[in-house]
Amino acid sequence: MSLNLIKLCVGCDSVEDLEEWIAFRLDERRRAGEPVEQYHTTRMVPTRASEITDGGSLYWVIKGNVQCRQLITEIRPFTDDEGIGRCHLILDPQVVRTDWQPRRAFQGWRYLKPSDAPIDLGKGKAGLIEMPPKLRRELADLGLL
Repeated sequence: MSLNLIKLCVGCDSVEDLEEWIAFRLDERRRAGEPVEQYHTTRMVPTRASEITDGGSLYWVIKGNVQCRQLITEIRPFTDDEGIGRCHLILDPQVVRTDWQPRRAFQGWRYLKPSDAPIDLGKGKAGLIEMPPKLRRELADLGLL
């Protein structure tokens, strides 16, 4: 069974912001002649990497709610220019929207068991994807989503 990670998506106000940022960064890499892949850099290397790369995802907390996820395809540890160990979480650039799940702020990333992860939005909830983020947030804050 795969294991997931959960992390705050600092600087994004919505899933749309995250998608725009991903597209921008991939385009920058393409223009610079670099490998076109998306990654997120973290300080701590997950010790359970093999479980994560076996189908696990990075769940993003945006404005206090888990709202989406990205498949983690690889974990690449490295040492930065200052000699500090870090890692790149290589992510599938496709963002999969999930049911909203409230989360308090925390530092770094945490492991997230599949049983604790929110489910992906399916066709039955396709209308939620089209709903303006502000309205969706207000309804979620009222406990209606």
